[in-house]
Amino acid sequence: MTTATPHRPSSAASPTEGSAAPPTESSAASPTESSAASPTSRAASSTSGSAAPGPVSPSRHRRVDWRIRFAVLSLVWGFSFLLIKVGTQAYAPFQVTFGRLLFGTAVLAVAMAVRRTGLPRGPRTWGHLTVAAFFLNALPFSLFAYAELTIPSTLAGICNATSPLWGMALSLVALSEDRPTRRRVAGLGLGFLGVLTVLGAWQGFSGVDVTGTAMALLASLSYPIGWIYVRRTLAGRSESHLSLTGAQLMLATVQLAVVTPLFTTWPTAFPVVPLLAVVALGALGTGFAVLVQYGIVAEVGPTTGQMVTYFIPVIATAAGVTLLGEQLSWNTPVGALIVLAGAALTQSRAPRAEGKPARPAGPRGS
Repeated sequence: MTTATPHRPSSAASPTEGSAAPPTESSAASPTESSAASPTSRAASSTSGSAAPGPVSPSRHRRVDWRIRFAVLSLVWGFSFLLIKVGTQAYAPFQVTFGRLLFGTAVLAVAMAVRRTGLPRGPRTWGHLTVAAFFLNALPFSLFAYAELTIPSTLAGICNATSPLWGMALSLVALSEDRPTRRRVAGLGLGFLGVLTVLGAWQGFSGVDVTGTAMALLASLSYPIGWIYVRRTLAGRSESHLSLTGAQLMLATVQLAVVTPLFTTWPTAFPVVPLLAVVALGALGTGFAVLVQYGIVAEVGPTTGQMVTYFIPVIATAAGVTLLGEQLSWNTPVGALIVLAGAALTQSRAPRAEGKPARPAGPRGS
């Protein structure tokens, strides 16, 4: 993500597992594995801000076409669920999350040093970022790690795709300007029908670990909660995306640094493959992915940028089946397609009547 003058995010709705940053216009909703987190993104989307990237010099991005970067971002976030599964085979979930945040923060720290970007100032800002770090990074990342102890990475990736559905449902309650439409309500119903299909509700959810699935769904719910909070508290600030995201990831890392020793013991061994999975999860799936996401949004806009949300479960499923040998019954891909169709509808806007002037754009909940 490039440093730029921020503006208000759009509706909360997306990334995704990859979301790591405060929701940007791209995410006001994801990938969201945020996440982040990225964690960043729509009041429901998006993977993770309060500041949206500004215009970027075309010459900077001509070297790598945005479509290539979009494909790379989809792959990185899609493979994040596989990396979590591999990491938890040797390390406790909190340790995986701490490592992920640590290496992700390191990447953003280097980017901030290169671009000479400072940290945000003011105790209120840091207080709001602490809450955002919990809901957009520390909590969902930890929940996904714990969930994958008992559920396949494919199912975790599909659960992550429900973030726009949760975001729309919450925005109807928390964001008064985000009015429901029949299309979006239909998308919400369709999406949750897809969730029931994935879980095999007609056969009593047999073969599905209820606790692990609930944790993955709660992780997906955590993103829009964080996005809406950021929208209400940090939208319109002058700091750049990079500054806010770097501070947010740093705070999430501190939170895990406190929690991890309390609930885990120091590993007696450090197997190479799981360790490399954790490093890749943090450096690529969190730090690098956040930078790529903001760059894409700055170049082609949030609508296109948030489309990554719909590729993540497809890639996560393909990776889990081909590389981890996870079993896939017919209802999993069918349900996933229904979830994605519903999520797409919740993010759609009804077309304006011909000749009717558009209302001035205002902040939208995501």
